Amino acid sequence: MIRLGAARIGRVVALGAHCDDIAIGAGGTLHALCRARPGLRVDALVLSGGGTEREDEERAALAAFCPDADLDVTVLKLPDGRLPAHWDEAKSALEELRGRTEPDLLLAPRTDDAHQDHRGLAQLVPTAFRDHLVLGYEIVKWDGDLARPTVYQPLTPELAERKVELLARYYPSQRHRPWYDREAFLGLARIRGIECQSRYAEAFHVTKLVLDLEGN
Repeated sequence: MIRLGAARIGRVVALGAHCDDIAIGAGGTLHALCRARPGLRVDALVLSGGGTEREDEERAALAAFCPDADLDVTVLKLPDGRLPAHWDEAKSALEELRGRTEPDLLLAPRTDDAHQDHRGLAQLVPTAFRDHLVLGYEIVKWDGDLARPTVYQPLTPELAERKVELLARYYPSQRHRPWYDREAFLGLARIRGIECQSRYAEAFHVTKLVLDLEGN
């Protein structure tokens, strides 16, 4: 199994359509990366929630998920559920971010996500970051859109529990949602763990990946 090691990652871009998307889809992976690489640069861009309690939640949560990281968080004010009508603003935000970073890895929604905001952001990513490795994370939801992932990040039981704890602590505005609970998050992580012969895991989708087997 060919692996992307943390030693080769110095800069990460994490993208979300909504506050909590990044933490739900890739919180365990981010936490593992930041623990392995103190001082890792993480640029997070979230398209909606700016100026609300959700922005406060997101900033506090990402600080906890990215311990000892050089973290920069931007939360925009695009309306939730309306990304197709605000395509230009979203694309401009991505291009502005691209102009100031050269990431080794991007974490973003997957291109076939059923939510139009997630899917739209995923479709915009390669228009700004054309030569970068993008891991498309998954978010469990009532649409039943979970697919067959291609990449896995194993999570120790301690890290899986830590992720669930942080999600519960830092996003109180989401606790009323029927799918936002410990069983849902750990249940999906357990299934993905089975698929990669681990106890727990986060899973990702990759549309394009170039291998460097010679190590050049």
